[in-house]
Amino acid sequence: MITLCGFAASNYYNKVKLALLEKDVPFSEELAWVGETDLAASPLGKVPYLKTDEGALCESTVMLEYIEAKYPQPALLPADPFAAAKVRELLRYLELHLELVARNLYPEAFFGGKVSDSAKEKTAQQLEKNIAAFAKLAKFSPYVAGDHFTLADCAAIVHLPLVSGATKIIYGRDFLVDLPVRDYLKAVGERPSVVKVNADRKTNTDLLMQRARAAKG
Repeated sequence: MITLCGFAASNYYNKVKLALLEKDVPFSEELAWVGETDLAASPLGKVPYLKTDEGALCESTVMLEYIEAKYPQPALLPADPFAAAKVRELLRYLELHLELVARNLYPEAFFGGKVSDSAKEKTAQQLEKNIAAFAKLAKFSPYVAGDHFTLADCAAIVHLPLVSGATKIIYGRDFLVDLPVRDYLKAVGERPSVVKVNADRKTNTDLLMQRARAAKG
């Protein structure tokens, strides 16, 4: 039995949850806020992490690889090695070159903090460069990597809305507007797995905000 640990407001938690739901893998969920994690399972105190009958795993992409290997059907990676590598390439771009860069904006965009003007300028330049590169790789036909739903979609579904939202709030324009992201998210949003993930994310985000307000007194 697999237990997914973390909280459903986390995009990385939801990336793993989507893979489990798409594969119809039986799993349970264990709420673990940052600062309240099992350090034996996730030594850096990060979420998400998995508890399995074989032991614990941390790092969300490692978890995706484990789930794909352990439960190969339905496949979320192509059988062809090159095509599978192209899916992993998109996954890497989404996480390292888009979401991780846009994360510099989150304190001000989503959490009432402040980001310096110099940081905003640097982030804008990097995002524009990286999004242009991502656009050369992404297919959106109809899925990110092509004809089939893959692990790249598990990442795109949870990361792209944050990139769009953060840039729109901070810069007054959506940096992804020239890509068919809105139509893509609308289409995949009808999948039962995505419906569930989005509903759970909303509920957990409300709880997260309540905790944040309570912490401020």
